[in-house]
Amino acid sequence: MQQKGVSMSISSSLNAGVAALAANASRLGTISDNIANSSTYGYKRVETDFNSVITARAGGFNSASQYSAGGVRATTTRLIDERGSIVGTEHATDLAVRNRGMLPVANITEVNAGQAVPQMLLTSTGSFRTNEDGYLTTASGLVLLGFQALPDGTIPTKPRDTTAGLEPVRVNRAELQSEPTTEVTLGITLPASATEPGSTAVTADTTMSTTYYDNVGRSETLTVEFTPTIPAATAVASSNEWTMTITDSADGGSVIGTYTVTFDDSRAANGALAGVTVAGAGGAYDPVTGAVTVNVAGGPVEINLGLVGEKNGLSQVGEDFLSTGVVRDGAPAGNIVSVTVDDNGFVRAKYNTGLENIVYQVPLVDLPNLNGLEPLDRQTYLPTLESGPFFLWDAGAGPTGAIVSNALEESATDVAGELTDMIQTQRAYSSNAKVIQTVDEMLQETTNIKR
Repeated sequence: MQQKGVSMSISSSLNAGVAALAANASRLGTISDNIANSSTYGYKRVETDFNSVITARAGGFNSASQYSAGGVRATTTRLIDERGSIVGTEHATDLAVRNRGMLPVANITEVNAGQAVPQMLLTSTGSFRTNEDGYLTTASGLVLLGFQALPDGTIPTKPRDTTAGLEPVRVNRAELQSEPTTEVTLGITLPASATEPGSTAVTADTTMSTTYYDNVGRSETLTVEFTPTIPAATAVASSNEWTMTITDSADGGSVIGTYTVTFDDSRAANGALAGVTVAGAGGAYDPVTGAVTVNVAGGPVEINLGLVGEKNGLSQVGEDFLSTGVVRDGAPAGNIVSVTVDDNGFVRAKYNTGLENIVYQVPLVDLPNLNGLEPLDRQTYLPTLESGPFFLWDAGAGPTGAIVSNALEESATDVAGELTDMIQTQRAYSSNAKVIQTVDEMLQETTNIKR
């Protein structure tokens, strides 16, 4: 019986040595993978843990007989929540995530195949470029997902616990885009001498025109004519009053606004605007905003004249008609020249006309257990039951960080640490190989007992 116990103990030592060789080989595999991907952007390193295996001693745990070696078992974990360093790049659509959160992506093959809702994958960084169809994709075939904006640049309400609202981010550089003019600010100084008794002011000298853009990007013209109210030569004071007439070229030069504008020539006011009243067509003057609203052929346009008591719009000073600044919004039709993504995930298209539109918003995906994600190739991950349910956050909201453009996340591999682990693994492997060699020699000696 004693010989049988010795044989079982030796056999268990052999099994333990074999198990240790397998465990260290597994660890060497993860070390090799980590080092091979030390320059792979977004790579998450794999860590190997050893766990001892305990088996019963021959004769039971309460027996003082020979010990039976159980060996070791290796388990591997990909540390997806471990972040690499963020490095700057020259491309605005190179994206990384600062702190928590993952970028939603999909396979471009699924999009090209017409799949309505492609399977959402997750990644922490990506170098995205517009492909021939305008999709923001990586060289490995991952397309960025986001919420498409409305024509006015706002993001509609979308479900955040499903992928139903996500769409591939597509920016068509060949598409022309314009923005209609909705607001014009007039900075004009009218000649105070024109409203003096007996003045001979010339109407043409107090007329100005400004371009605006209609709903399809065509250029039209608003003409603003100022006609002074001239008192009789026998009067003792200036009228300080003008009739402002606004015409629209898009409507055949018809009058769209007529207003009576007065100014204050007191020493304290020094020619500031005193009041605006409707004298024909056009909307009423708003004393809070300092604007009137007129209807051009394409819709309403707000004309900012300035606030009463101030000289930030229309004023009446001196003897000359001066246009001190006319500002309008809107833009003619233009092509996209660049695409950027800001910290909050808004994808902005910039046009050669100076126009900038929000076209998408890229959310950040967060899950309770990032390390529970299923790893796939191309540094992508798939949500699982172990990772928990996902939620699509606005970047910078909730637990998520910001999206960093002109940046990529480096590999999380520490080459020096991996080389140190490799030395330890090699020593452990050699030692366990020696155990197997020793067990072989002992078994040989046991075999020789019969001789």
